[in-house]
Amino acid sequence: MISALNQLVDLVEEHLTEELDLDGLAAGLGTTEYHLRRMFSSLAGMPLSEYVRRRRMTVAAGDVVRGEEDLLDIAVRHGYGSREAFGRAFRAVHGAGPAEVRRDGGPLRTQPQLRFRLTVEGSTPMDTRLVDRPAFRLVGHSTRVPLIHHGINPHIQQHLTAIPTEEHRRLKALGDAEPAGLLQVTDDADPDGREGTELTYLHGVAVGGRTPVPDGLDVIEVPAGMWAVFRTSGPHPEALQTAWAATATEWFPSNPWRLRPGPSIVAILERADDFSTATCELWMPVESA
Repeated sequence: MISALNQLVDLVEEHLTEELDLDGLAAGLGTTEYHLRRMFSSLAGMPLSEYVRRRRMTVAAGDVVRGEEDLLDIAVRHGYGSREAFGRAFRAVHGAGPAEVRRDGGPLRTQPQLRFRLTVEGSTPMDTRLVDRPAFRLVGHSTRVPLIHHGINPHIQQHLTAIPTEEHRRLKALGDAEPAGLLQVTDDADPDGREGTELTYLHGVAVGGRTPVPDGLDVIEVPAGMWAVFRTSGPHPEALQTAWAATATEWFPSNPWRLRPGPSIVAILERADDFSTATCELWMPVESA
């Protein structure tokens, strides 16, 4: 994975002024666009699209400062159809428009070319098992919420608070498949993992394919496949979020598996009465790399 990401960075540089065929690039690197985007954003701390934009504007800034070409010619060469579109992208990166930078020589914010390296520290123990599951369904109550990387998501809390206590008990009784118990499910998330982008959150349970589902419940169909299951324990949700990040920084680069599209599932195994600590299982859909 580390080698594939470094090859991707090199390909970005070679095609910096062109539209990237990311699906084709991923296939050539022996992986998938979905996994490549997820791993890049997790390890780089920014989406691939943002990195490409910053690199384009870093290179474009040199052309702007030299002052040898019309700004429209520079804009077109760097993939923008108008001076206005180029100016918006340029200002978003540098904090000033091209005309200002050409006049004043700055300010400029350079995005260096990335280089990924694997540092094996074992800082986050990964208690993991691999599970091959037949197709099943996730049923419960879903809503759309923004992605928040750290801390409690108030939108999810509001959704959970609106579900009556008796409904939690009804859902728990309905579940008859792994993962067991009441589940926190995220689905349809942006592969780039950009904070603030919307995803589907479902509070519910797993049921077999033949289990009748009562009216009024939302359903996510989950195809058969392999799952990596990570067990976490400690302060909640910090321990869970730390383990989630470590899957990208430590587990996937060191193991012959990659993410496949599908929901991520959190099963709460044990928890304190005030939910300050919890033991959880994080289920992530995977396939052989």
